Amino acid sequence: MSLDYINIQMSIFIFGNPDLAHDSLPLKILPELKKCFPQIKFEVKDPNEEWGAFTVSGAEPLEELIIIDTAVGINKVTVFDGLEQFESAPRVSMHDFDALFNLRYLQKLGCVKKVKIIGIPPTISEDEAKLEVAKILSGF
Repeated sequence: MSLDYINIQMSIFIFGNPDLAHDSLPLKILPELKKCFPQIKFEVKDPNEEWGAFTVSGAEPLEELIIIDTAVGINKVTVFDGLEQFESAPRVSMHDFDALFNLRYLQKLGCVKKVKIIGIPPTISEDEAKLEVAKILSGF
């Protein structure tokens, strides 16, 4: 599949850390995804910070939040249709809160109804990650 222009209108959060090789693949493929899907609003977010208006009390709940992130323990790009498919990381201090905790909290508060995560294994190539994510996005 070539990464040609596809007309889709949606917003997707991108998580990743450019300073950590095992957590940077979503950010590395982002420029190419932006070119191939210009109608998608890709937003790089820190998973442990405020993410916008839907987190504000009284705001309309977001119907579906779509995220592209690194997922450890998988061998291919995978779509997760809910948070229940993930195990919680152990938390010892405030520094140990993670994206999964925040997403579950937002759902519990009613700020987000559904979360879909496109998980990218840290062990595949950039080219493979781009192609597989593009296939998934073109199916939305």
